[in-house]
Amino acid sequence: MIVVGAGPAGATTAYHLARSGLDVLLLEKTAFPREKVCGDGLTPRATKQLVAMGIDISEEAGWLRNKGLRIIGGGHRLQLPWPELASYPDYGLVRRRDDFDEQLARQAEKAGARLHERCNVTEPIVDERTGHLTGVHAKLGEEKTPVTFHAPIVVAADGNSTRLSLKMGLHRREDRPMGVAVRTYFTSPRHDDDYLESWLELWDRRGAEDRLLPGYGWIFGMGDGTSNVGLGVLNTSAAFKELDWREVLKAWCASMPEEWGYTPENMTGPIRGAALPMAFNRQPHYTRGLLLVGDAGGLVNPFNGEGIAYAMESGAIAAETIVQAHARATRAQRELALRRYPKVLKDTYGGYYTMGRAFVKLIGNPKVMKLATERGLSHPVLMRFTLKMLANLTDPTGGDAMDRIINGLTKVTPRA
Repeated sequence: MIVVGAGPAGATTAYHLARSGLDVLLLEKTAFPREKVCGDGLTPRATKQLVAMGIDISEEAGWLRNKGLRIIGGGHRLQLPWPELASYPDYGLVRRRDDFDEQLARQAEKAGARLHERCNVTEPIVDERTGHLTGVHAKLGEEKTPVTFHAPIVVAADGNSTRLSLKMGLHRREDRPMGVAVRTYFTSPRHDDDYLESWLELWDRRGAEDRLLPGYGWIFGMGDGTSNVGLGVLNTSAAFKELDWREVLKAWCASMPEEWGYTPENMTGPIRGAALPMAFNRQPHYTRGLLLVGDAGGLVNPFNGEGIAYAMESGAIAAETIVQAHARATRAQRELALRRYPKVLKDTYGGYYTMGRAFVKLIGNPKVMKLATERGLSHPVLMRFTLKMLANLTDPTGGDAMDRIINGLTKVTPRA
């Protein structure tokens, strides 16, 4: 099998495929370690996937644990621990993406996947008779040597840009939300904070009047002397295209207490930005020998902008689907098994993502966001429910009343 892209989605897919005994080629266009724009904070959902891959997530191995989420907004400050569930651990993790992705890719290698770094996939190879993908053309190494790889199944794990999907005719759905994340790092005394911090009111204070923007800010202590400070913004507002979000981040940081150190002289790297493709914004997730995982398939959670957990989960689901298809005796039977993959994704996330799209439309209105923040944060029980909903952390069976309500809503909501 060929997996294009060695980020969390691709590395997880390759790991589980290799562990099942399949011959896996993992192609990464850059070389590790390499930078990715991310908040670096992992919820219990992502932590569970790391455990399933056998990765050492101890503090001695360089991981910083977090206890929950601190929410600030509307004059309130609420600290919510991660829920205690049978299905997920009660802690999250923090790790820089330039190191995190390499950890996953090396784990896939240990499982037996063959990793090619600096391998830039340029074109799919399609059988003219059947229309099915049979491999990829690529350029390998610093010399950009042309190479060809063949396989009966290819996994697109090449991120939001997913050139492979585009060349197979799979384009982004304009009716699905898109976000933008921008972030940087500061040397800060807050580096060892054991809670992820989310600011639900994002103010632009640079004009004559203060302006409430659609999105949220975050502060994640990295445990290494620095804080990851960033913001996520939705495309559901006119402000999405008209503002320079790097400048908005600078202005937001300037409004922070001076002792936190979020000042230009303490910045340890440039401000970087990336798109957040949400709620199945590219479909179908399987067609003609190509499966889409992670950002390539738009699996970012529209409620909170989380992508890593869903990248890894979709990678595991894709791998299981491929393993089962590989064991079928005929091509027709293999195709039948592969066509199940989009159905599993919709059964798993479809209703939840549909609710998320409605949520995105609501909070895209700053007035609604302001009202929800002012009223909601004064009710801790409501916010515990909201945390479970936004982070998608429930027990599917045997959970409490909150779990049953959230699970019931996701089941009755259409799975588009």
